Amino acid sequence: MSSKHRVVVLKIVAGQLSVTDAAQQYGISRRHLHRLLARYRQQGLDGLDARSRAPRSSPHAVTDPVRDRIVQLRHALTAAGADAGPVTIAWHLSQEGLRTPSTSTIRRVLHTAGLITPGPRKRPRSSYVRFEAAQPNETWQSDFTHWRLAGGTDVEILNWLDDHSRLLLSCTAHQPVTGRHVVDTFLTTIDTYGPPASTLTDNGRVYTARHGGGRNEFEYVLAALNIVQKNGTPNHPQTQGKIERFHQTLKRWLDARPRAATIPELKAQLEQFQNYYNTHRPHRARDGITPAAAYAASPKAAPAGHTTDIHYRVRHDHVDTNGKISFRRAARMHYLGVGTDHRGTTVLILADDTTVTIVAIRTGEIIATNTIDPNKTYWRNTMKAPGRWREASKT
Repeated sequence: MSSKHRVVVLKIVAGQLSVTDAAQQYGISRRHLHRLLARYRQQGLDGLDARSRAPRSSPHAVTDPVRDRIVQLRHALTAAGADAGPVTIAWHLSQEGLRTPSTSTIRRVLHTAGLITPGPRKRPRSSYVRFEAAQPNETWQSDFTHWRLAGGTDVEILNWLDDHSRLLLSCTAHQPVTGRHVVDTFLTTIDTYGPPASTLTDNGRVYTARHGGGRNEFEYVLAALNIVQKNGTPNHPQTQGKIERFHQTLKRWLDARPRAATIPELKAQLEQFQNYYNTHRPHRARDGITPAAAYAASPKAAPAGHTTDIHYRVRHDHVDTNGKISFRRAARMHYLGVGTDHRGTTVLILADDTTVTIVAIRTGEIIATNTIDPNKTYWRNTMKAPGRWREASKT
């Protein structure tokens, strides 16, 4: 373009063309021609060279301190076994009160610093059929993964993950995971977060006995709470892709630390990881906010027939030899009447603000209901006629 400008200006200066004729012949506006003539008078032919349209200064350019901090965070997060991608780095910059560049700019800074290694080409994200629960507590995923202690002992880490927010609800170590561990951790998690509308697990025996034609304890608990059970397709781990990917994040974090020698040491590490994962690790799938923030941001789902306005306390127990169950409420011990015909029965106890419901886990049958009365120590089974001698009371 600069050569064209030179020809036009020289013809105008030589009197061969007027400004109007030159504008028509060369397709250049009269206003721009006058600018070119002014630059020619001030700078000569060099003034006609093409000029960059970029601003002389860029107020949004990455400053050296921010650029250095991006590189520092990359090294520090990687060494800690944490996610060190542009989304996470941007989150940490904002937490430190620094001006946060776009994730694409952060990626360019990392690439310039030689901190991005090109990986193998992957399938485009658009080619995957992705499922995500619309609300917190709509679906909880669960699975366990293997881990070795410092002495080589194999243990299993059992996890519960909220599908919508990716909140890590529970993370515990066992040797090995049993059906009772699944039930115990599930009920403990319900005490904290309320019951989910559904669960999604694989077809392992700790989660389901359906392929054997029956139910296990976990399935009886789900039925009693009216929670929908969903199981992944056999030999198709993509159904539980979120928790499978989560296990990679967990193990990368554990690998960056001294290997625990005992289960109590591992449990302490898992508690640290749970706090980090939920509150200090922004999730790319949740628009760069932490799982804890995503979980708190939306109304919670609940099983059909449940209301989120009521707090449910859930635990399992056994009916004692006298047909009763001890039950602590508001720092006072009470006793739930069930009946001696159910002594030794494994039960699920569901307590809301007014009523305790007792369900036999093996059959799913409700065997007792007890009205909560803080002024009484013994709460009788309202499904039975009052009094010790039931038959006599009918006459």
